[in-house]
Amino acid sequence: MPTILIGRNDDATVELDSRYGNRHGMIAGATGTGKSVSLMLLAEGFSRLGVPCFLADAKGDLAGLSQAAGAPSEKLAARLKTLGLSGWKPQANPVVFWDIYGRAGHPVRATVSEMGPTLLSRILELNDTQEGVMEVIFRVADDEGLLLLDLDDLRAMLSFAAEHAKDISARYGLISAQSVAAIQRALLKLEQDGADAFFGEPALELADLMRQDMSGRGVISVLAADTLILKPRLYSTFLLWLLSELFEQLPEVGDLEVPKMVFFFDEAHLLFDDAPPALRQRVEQVVRLIRSKGVGVYFCSQNPDDVPGEILGQLGNRVQHALRAFTPRDQKAVKAAAETFARNPKLDVVETIGSLGTGEALASTLGDGGVPSPVQKVLVSTPECRIGAITPEERATVRSRSPVGGKYDTAINRESAAERLAARASEKLPADASPAKAGDKSTDGADWSATVRDAVFGTGRRQGMLETMAKSMVRTAGSRMGQQIVRGILGGIFGGKR
Repeated sequence: MPTILIGRNDDATVELDSRYGNRHGMIAGATGTGKSVSLMLLAEGFSRLGVPCFLADAKGDLAGLSQAAGAPSEKLAARLKTLGLSGWKPQANPVVFWDIYGRAGHPVRATVSEMGPTLLSRILELNDTQEGVMEVIFRVADDEGLLLLDLDDLRAMLSFAAEHAKDISARYGLISAQSVAAIQRALLKLEQDGADAFFGEPALELADLMRQDMSGRGVISVLAADTLILKPRLYSTFLLWLLSELFEQLPEVGDLEVPKMVFFFDEAHLLFDDAPPALRQRVEQVVRLIRSKGVGVYFCSQNPDDVPGEILGQLGNRVQHALRAFTPRDQKAVKAAAETFARNPKLDVVETIGSLGTGEALASTLGDGGVPSPVQKVLVSTPECRIGAITPEERATVRSRSPVGGKYDTAINRESAAERLAARASEKLPADASPAKAGDKSTDGADWSATVRDAVFGTGRRQGMLETMAKSMVRTAGSRMGQQIVRGILGGIFGGKR
């Protein structure tokens, strides 16, 4: 069976069996201990097996996957000899760069309709009532033939629902102005995080992420996330949408010889920090079930406890770099990390984690029958690509050679809900509010006589003097007559005279 070499020591070799690549994994370690190199090593290994990969690059150093490593130095040559990598040679990987903002890669977009009311409601942290209103708005848009493509369309539908709340409530169920206003406020928060750049067309097609190059190697899609991670809500929105789309579109396949696709989430704690419970629950659900679709998910973070326990328990392949136990929290994290490994009687895991050097790691993968192998201390293997960032010129060159650039680089804004609702509103303007025709002319005398006539006799929208005087007389007469009647009745009751 195909395997990916993770590392070796004098007594053992740790490899990731491709059959269990979809059983997810965790790469952890303190800053500067080499966890990004381990991530690149796994991505390169999967790509060599023909498996497409997707990486969220939070620091920009994963872009080195697109470039070949330099000539081996004496230090690298000694490392390769220790690892027994006689066939090692520098080479680049097939890489496509993506960026939600369209600056460091091809723009990534999705339509509001693809996001759907349920997922969108969870991202916006709506309550059950507001989520019900969102469901109604999507249903009305479908029945009216209104496309929901970007945030302008959703805002237009919310305004339409507020203006026609009575009619919509009678047909679809009660919606209130308060609920619509709450959704609008939540939408404003998402928009302030830059969601305008994410929602729109052309929408990303998953087939463009699940590609191989001409030699059969899996294409590695690298998302530039150095700016995106500053907007946690938008970052979570995108990643959760992507996993949900894969889960909904891919068929059940069980365990394959190699996965269909593998995801790597660098700085994974950003995916869960301050995330609402509903969002975390959705991530947990997708990670738990997407394995059967042939998709593996690997989290990369400093401490294993950065990932919720419910998800951490689903991660079968582990690479743990050094952790420094300087504080009580660090000591607790070290003990927690040690407890996640299958025991090795010959190794004190707690002590070893604190003494690992750069490029060393504790590793455990799933073996035959999906059983975790005993944890081993290994010297981590070396990727054949460049380790580190690339120049803007190198990024531009890779982007210019991309097979999907012409498809996504230019935005499309076709007629959708916002434009159609605006057209409906303009058609319903009152006649006297429309501009005068070019051929209409009137003299000053005609204007004066019309003004006097309107003042005396009134218009369809304003009372004239004659009508005002007549109504005043009627009210006066009615008032006097009413007073006399009331006095007569009261006098009869109490015995008065009139």
